[in-house]
Amino acid sequence: MTDAPVLVEIRDDHIAVISLNRPDKLNALNAEVRGVLMETFDALAEDDAVRAVVIHGMGEKAFVAGADITEFAARTADEQRAVYRTKRIYEAVADFPKPVIAAIHGFCIGGGSELALACDIRVADSTTRISQAEIRIGLIPGGGGTQRLARLVGRGWASIISFTGDFIEADEAHRIGLIDVLVDEGTHLERAIELAGRMTRWSPVSLRLAKDAIRAAFELPLADGLVYEMERFLDAFASDDGREGVAAFVAKRKPNFTGR
Repeated sequence: MTDAPVLVEIRDDHIAVISLNRPDKLNALNAEVRGVLMETFDALAEDDAVRAVVIHGMGEKAFVAGADITEFAARTADEQRAVYRTKRIYEAVADFPKPVIAAIHGFCIGGGSELALACDIRVADSTTRISQAEIRIGLIPGGGGTQRLARLVGRGWASIISFTGDFIEADEAHRIGLIDVLVDEGTHLERAIELAGRMTRWSPVSLRLAKDAIRAAFELPLADGLVYEMERFLDAFASDDGREGVAAFVAKRKPNFTGR
């Protein structure tokens, strides 16, 4: 096993599996990991062989146990503001044009929770424990842990999670919508890959446009969102894949999607 902090496997089924490989540090997000992750997502965005991404943490204890606090402990407020003015891993994941699934187990804390929130779908096993723990050290979430969280679970639960810093167990996280798919212990990665495979058999064009339209639903008023959706439908309709899909349906054959 390599000691690289981030491992990438591109499978034959058009799925890229990203493994966070710092199990001795509970896969905490330090500057090196964040930088490699952003480079990885940039590369995968341009790779036509990849249609969906699954991200998970190595080891038995954690998906990601937060950011590396020691890295910013000595920064001034101005220095931290300068860091936040650059593109961050949370935005890199949220803006990624292809579906991203977080396969979660064990601790998912602070920046780890925010990384999962930036993904499109969260698959988690029964060992998962999620916390926005920033309140415990006199801070608040700064990577989407209030904004994306509130859009997923509502104001009340976002307030409870952010104000208390308490752990939310897997069953409760699933009940309130923080986890989308809950599976038995140790099967999170397998289930996430299986789910991704049900996506990658279809057109890369329609996958990208569907993700774009869903994202707009959280940013636009309903009337504007419906117009935006219609325009994305017309983009799909005009694509080679759209024409191929319709023709294949009429001819009762399997479509050959090329991503154009």
